Amino acid sequence: MTSRIGVVVMGAALFLYLAVAVWLGVMFFAVGTPVSIGMGIALVIIAPIGAWALLRELLFGFSADRLGRILDGEGGMPEAPAELTPSGRLRREDVEPMIAEYGSASEAAADDWRARYRLGVVQDAAGRRKDARASIREAIRLSRTRP
Repeated sequence: MTSRIGVVVMGAALFLYLAVAVWLGVMFFAVGTPVSIGMGIALVIIAPIGAWALLRELLFGFSADRLGRILDGEGGMPEAPAELTPSGRLRREDVEPMIAEYGSASEAAADDWRARYRLGVVQDAAGRRKDARASIREAIRLSRTRP
């Protein structure tokens, strides 16, 4: 619940920033000098890009959360090993076997979003954020085509 509050607060802060950026862009247009017009154009272009990025990340987060709740409700989340690092991550000696196990399961069931999501969870626990996001993004895509 606190993460959702954080998302709302950050979203509101970004929305406020975007509104101020557009307002400043309009104010720069009003000055009328070439430099201020250029700055106004830049601010008006950057604002929608920021809104698009925020929307994209929110949709990713909500979709990943929804799939995680479904998988957890089915009892299909990966089992954590008995020992973790103090930060809660997987120990180095546990990382490769788990990623290999869930990676091969994901390849064997290429159309199963559950297998891809499990791989993403293990990659995230191993600290491989980029790979985890790609796996979870693929799980989201697969869940839309097949329940």
